[in-house]
Amino acid sequence: MHKSTDVRDYIRTIADFPHEGILFRDVTTLFADPRGFRMAIDQMLHPFIGAAIDKVVGLEARGFILGGAIAHQLSVGFVPVRKKGKLPGPVISEDYQLEYGEAVVEIHDDAIAAGEKVLLVDDLLATGGTAEAGIRLIERLGGEIVGCAFIVDLPDLGGHERLEKLGLDVHAVCAFEGL
Repeated sequence: MHKSTDVRDYIRTIADFPHEGILFRDVTTLFADPRGFRMAIDQMLHPFIGAAIDKVVGLEARGFILGGAIAHQLSVGFVPVRKKGKLPGPVISEDYQLEYGEAVVEIHDDAIAAGEKVLLVDDLLATGGTAEAGIRLIERLGGEIVGCAFIVDLPDLGGHERLEKLGLDVHAVCAFEGL
């Protein structure tokens, strides 16, 4: 068990995963440590203390872990944004670009009511493509985004700046330079 007060110290870096030249920031080591996990949740929530939030939306899959914990802390509902074909009820879909190709995420069409205040949550902000797709889904349902919270920002990939250009309040607990 770690004794650090820096969330970065709980995150393992794995070289050459999923491809050569990539430094993968593995938050499962953070999740496994009760002190580190609690610290990350508290720090993700801190910028939004006092904000009116009705729902937390988590992006598949690690965003579910974080979003569930944050929703619990706030005593609000949790809504998953999933990969295409994973939700059982009527959905709306949003396409977005990946490094090589395209992907689709979905949300139940009744998951967010018009005017509800939403906090978007995920583990890592890279290019911002997945987060932006989730944002478009929330907005199509009439949700108002209070902010976006991440554990890790990879600033060299531009996601933070991309989301801020959409007029969003974006916070990350820590950042790692490089890919």
